[in-house]
Amino acid sequence: MSHHRVVIIGSGPAGLTAAIYAARANLLPFVIEGEPSSTSDQPGGQLMLTTDVENFPGFPEGIMGPELMVRMREQAVRFGATFLTEKVTSVDLSSRPFGIWVRNEHYTADAVIVSTGAQSLMLGLEAESRLLGHGLSTCATCDGFFFRGHEIAVVGGGDSAVEEASFLTKFATKVTMLVRRDELRASKIMQARAFSNPKIDIVWNTVVDDLLGDDKLEGAVVRNVQTGTTTTLPVTGLFVAIGHRPNTDLFKGSLEMDENGYLLTQEGSSYTNIEGVFACGDVQDHTYRQAITAAGSGCMAAIDCERWLESLHHGAH
Repeated sequence: MSHHRVVIIGSGPAGLTAAIYAARANLLPFVIEGEPSSTSDQPGGQLMLTTDVENFPGFPEGIMGPELMVRMREQAVRFGATFLTEKVTSVDLSSRPFGIWVRNEHYTADAVIVSTGAQSLMLGLEAESRLLGHGLSTCATCDGFFFRGHEIAVVGGGDSAVEEASFLTKFATKVTMLVRRDELRASKIMQARAFSNPKIDIVWNTVVDDLLGDDKLEGAVVRNVQTGTTTTLPVTGLFVAIGHRPNTDLFKGSLEMDENGYLLTQEGSSYTNIEGVFACGDVQDHTYRQAITAAGSGCMAAIDCERWLESLHHGAH
């Protein structure tokens, strides 16, 4: 069993920024970064699935998602963070020091920073892994710019799908919304926005059966769920907006969550309902979901954590 002052679970922009700040505060953070095999909790998080990141400040020419994560990780290591490339299998947050298990290995920590992120719900098609980042995307604000002058489709009928579709009309010549039902789930105001936008075409009762193209998307095979007819849409971009799922299964029953499983943090801080456990990044943010906001909240978590440990040390407790 090994003890650490701070254990960080997860290593996207939030976890790595928390590691940089905690390391510079001499807390020697131990980061359990996830396994490369799993798409959901892989080291580096969702940015490992993004090709070009053009909206992260400080990189005017853009940077590849994986490279940005590697550089953040190196920065954390430089200041004394250590890493374990494994997936946490269980936690015990009922008393301090907190217990964290990776299979049979047991670790303890005075404080825990949770940055396990979220994953985009996908369509479950074989072609997705091949085309993600090559015409297939889960984030319009990240990738919309690359589709200037293209015809693209958005899958989904909720608020986020309408939001993505509206945003994409700034770049695309035409945006087709593919909706599984015969109505939008989106709020009335968002529905009005979709219906009034001349560039948005809504196709009801439709699902995507397959994606065409080897190294870049060349079309989508769609099926009408009522008639069973399939057609091929000649789109060069497809955005999946059917929701996200936070990676919070580990914390069910111990950390407070909202109805969708996102961890709840105290207003304006990274404090969870358990003292000494902090949460940052997409695991607690379903609003912005950007690399830069995740990094910012990772910084908050490290500072909150450092101050909290300091107050323990001074017996303020």
